[in-house]
Amino acid sequence: MSDDVPADFDPLTPETISSPYAVYAELRKRCPVAHSDAWNGFWALTRYDDVRNAATDFRTFTTTVQNVIPKVAFTGRRPPLHLDPPDHTVYRRALNPLLFDASVARLEPAIRIFARQALAPLLARGEGDICTDFSSLVTVQVFAEWMNLDDHDAQALSQVGRVYNVAVQSAQDSVVRETSLKLYDMARDLVQHRRSAPLDPAIDPISALLAARHDGQELPNDMLIGTVRQVLVVGIIAPTIVIGSIAVHLARDLNLQDTLRKLPSLWPSALEEFLRLYTPYRGFARTPTRDLNLHGRTVRKDEPIALIFASANRDETVFPDPDKFVFDRPNIGDHLAFGRGPHNCVGAALARLELRVALEELLAGTQRFELNGEVLPTRMPEIGALSVPLKFSRV
Repeated sequence: MSDDVPADFDPLTPETISSPYAVYAELRKRCPVAHSDAWNGFWALTRYDDVRNAATDFRTFTTTVQNVIPKVAFTGRRPPLHLDPPDHTVYRRALNPLLFDASVARLEPAIRIFARQALAPLLARGEGDICTDFSSLVTVQVFAEWMNLDDHDAQALSQVGRVYNVAVQSAQDSVVRETSLKLYDMARDLVQHRRSAPLDPAIDPISALLAARHDGQELPNDMLIGTVRQVLVVGIIAPTIVIGSIAVHLARDLNLQDTLRKLPSLWPSALEEFLRLYTPYRGFARTPTRDLNLHGRTVRKDEPIALIFASANRDETVFPDPDKFVFDRPNIGDHLAFGRGPHNCVGAALARLELRVALEELLAGTQRFELNGEVLPTRMPEIGALSVPLKFSRV
C-alpha cells in the first residue's frame, strides 16, 4: 500500500466495549472510506450502502485474497468463505439444507439443556463470566451437537477453540498458528472418520460434504478438510461475543431486562435489534480486482478493504437513533449482521436459535443480573465482549 496515504484512524488504540462505535460514527461523517497503517495498511468502509455493495459485488470485491483483517489465515484455502462463486457454491449447497430453519429446530431441546447446565454453577456461586463460563461453553456444545461430534471430540474442540479465540484477540501469533494447526488436525481426523463410517448426509455436515459432487467428482480432500476447519471456528466465536455484548446491554438496562424476562414473546423482535446493535464483525475483508474511486479516495487494485459491518448497522441515514435499542424497527430486516451477497452467513438460522434460547434461559434462571467488574472487549476482526463478569440474583 502506498506510503503517502495518511492514516485516518488507528484500530490498535486501546478500546472499551463502546468506544469503537464513536470512532466509526465520526468516520461515517468525515471519512467514510478510511485508511489505517495497521497490519501493513488497509482501507475501511464504514457506511451502510458501501458495505452492502462491496459484500454483494464479488466480482469487484473478491474474498479469495484475504478474508479478514488482520490476516490470520496462513494455510490453505477454507471454503466456502475463502472462495467466490462459482467455486464456493458446491460447498454452500452441501451445507445449506442442514442449516435451514426446519433443520436446526430439532436442536432447541438440546440447546436449552446445554444452557441450563452451563448456567447452574454460575447461579450457585451468584457470579461468573457470561462469556468464559457460559456462552463459550454453550456455543461449543451446540456446534458439536450439530456436527454429531462425540464427547471426546467435543471436549477437544472446546479446549482448542477457546485458546484459538483468545490468541487471535490477543495477537499471540505463535499460539494462533499452533492452535490453527490443531484445528486442522481435528478436521482431518473427522473427515477420515466419516469416510470410514459415514452418517446420513441429511443430518451430518461432514457426510454431506463427502457426498457432494462437482462435475461428477468428489470435492478435493484438502478443500473438504479446509471447510470443516472453517466451520469448527466460525460457529463458536461469533455467538460467544454476541451473547456477551447483549448481556452487557441488559445489565445496563434493567428495565429492558425485566421486560424481556416477563414477556419472552418479545424476543424475536429484540434479538434482531440486538444483532443490529452488536454485530460481531468489523474485519471481514475484500480485495478490489481493479482500481476504484470511492468518495474521492483512490483504492488501488489488491489493497485490502475491511467491511465494517458493525458501523454499517449503526448508519444513522438508514437506522434513526442508531445507538438506541428500539423494538420493531420498520426496516430491521435490512441489518447486515449476517452479511449480504454470496457470503451471507450460512448458519444464520442456527445462530438465531442458539442466541434466543441461551438468552431466554439466562433470563428465566435469574431475577436480575448486573455487571460485576470490568468488561473486556474483543479486537479486530471481531467487535464486542470477550469477558463479562456478572453478579446474579436467583429466582
